[in-house]
Amino acid sequence: MLHDILGLAMFGSAFALLLTGFPVAFALAGCALVFFAIGLMTGAIPYAFLQAFPQRIYGIMTNDVLVAIPLFVLMGVVLERSRVAEELIDTCARLFGAVRGGLGLSIFLVGALLAATTGVVGATVVTMGLMALPPMLRHGYSRSLAAGSVAAAGTLGQIIPPSIVLVVLGDQLGTAYQSAQLALGNFAPETVSVGDLFAGAVVPGLLLVLLYVLYQVLVAWLRPALAPALPPEARDLGPSPVATVVRAVVPTVALIVAVLGSILGGVATPTEAAAVGAVGAILIAADRRGRRSALVARSTAAALLALLVLTAFVDLRLGREVVTAGQSAGILIAAALCALVAAGLLHALWRLATDGLLKTIARGTTDVTAMIFAILIGATLFSLVFRGLGGEDLVKDALSAMPGGPAGAVLLVMAVMFFLGFFLDFLEIVFVVVPIVAPALLQMEGIDPVWLGVMMAVNLQTSFLTPPFGPTLFYLRGVAPPEVRTADIYRGVAPFVAIQLAVLAILWLFPALATALPRALYG
Repeated sequence: MLHDILGLAMFGSAFALLLTGFPVAFALAGCALVFFAIGLMTGAIPYAFLQAFPQRIYGIMTNDVLVAIPLFVLMGVVLERSRVAEELIDTCARLFGAVRGGLGLSIFLVGALLAATTGVVGATVVTMGLMALPPMLRHGYSRSLAAGSVAAAGTLGQIIPPSIVLVVLGDQLGTAYQSAQLALGNFAPETVSVGDLFAGAVVPGLLLVLLYVLYQVLVAWLRPALAPALPPEARDLGPSPVATVVRAVVPTVALIVAVLGSILGGVATPTEAAAVGAVGAILIAADRRGRRSALVARSTAAALLALLVLTAFVDLRLGREVVTAGQSAGILIAAALCALVAAGLLHALWRLATDGLLKTIARGTTDVTAMIFAILIGATLFSLVFRGLGGEDLVKDALSAMPGGPAGAVLLVMAVMFFLGFFLDFLEIVFVVVPIVAPALLQMEGIDPVWLGVMMAVNLQTSFLTPPFGPTLFYLRGVAPPEVRTADIYRGVAPFVAIQLAVLAILWLFPALATALPRALYG
């Protein structure tokens, strides 16, 4: 009885403390230490329980999967600070501006492309808010439609891989799934990887983009005055339109193919693909720094592409007992290509440093990465103490007692996560809620971990758009022109939140949308 009271009080206190705006990492860790002290004094938890915390921290710091986070963040920050994203937005707007609602369609296309190359929602929303929102307003778009389109397109990085939320969800669900299998007596459990979630999120992410586009087309058709076409002078692509489009779009698409294609094709792990993406983003940024830098960057990109192709066809592992002549030649070629890539990367970094970009890129990447890992460490301490107080058993019993069995339990968790999204950031929900509820859910019959992860990711995406504390709303409010009121932003995002919930319902009815591709790729 005392365990239950302390567990509920601990969760309620942490939630109340988070609502005050106190830094998340310190709120979770401080709440955990206070209730650990109370449990220690009342005999509800032994002192030795906290001795596992240093091992948990060491596990976080040595987790290969989590290394992908700073690399994906670096990739997004480089593309945003080097103005590559701005060029993409401007080119696509001119390309689609001839049709009614075309500017809005270009926003969703750019949002999907940036989502597949960055996964950093804040940077995408700010960039699109600065570059796309003023032209939409200037050419007669409705304030609410323009604001809602930019906000929704900016949050696509939450669900379209590579996504930071999919990385952290994959790590948390992988641990939870192994715990659930061990609890069921399976001592050789299968694993759930970040790559599984990446593959599972591809179709739902594209479905979400399609529904956004259909909504934009419907509004432009029914109410043309809200989404007019651009005048001819605003659609000019310059003397060489094809070259302009190729220069803006092809590097981004190539980066998507290199990163996402290498993951889904089994050529690279998410962490390895993130490293390739970070290098590719740096080369794309250097390509814009002058003719000489462009030549070096393109040569380096060609060497990197050749290295990826070589990796797919030749076993380059060292230390084997038997090495064929072909493998020896492949290793020598790979070493030469690595040297070329290293030299080109150093030149690109030097060029960015001389232009004053490297410092801001490094600082931006460090800020975001440090915030994520600080929250993860605080949430780890919180989960450890919560389990010590019997909170995990309490949650398991509550979910097991839900009417409707596993379906009712999942529905309850989805409803709670959606409600928490009005007040908490997605990282807070992932690191606090998922470790508590996922082991209990995954012990129930018929719940696929990949489907559950994708459902959670789509659900968490709504937290970026739901007032009063949706981060995207604050990002957009900070960069929007003065004539765009907060009420316009709230009205604008409402239809897109409804579309996200519709995708959640479709996934509920058709789980194969999330599970078919991972099974086809990985069996």
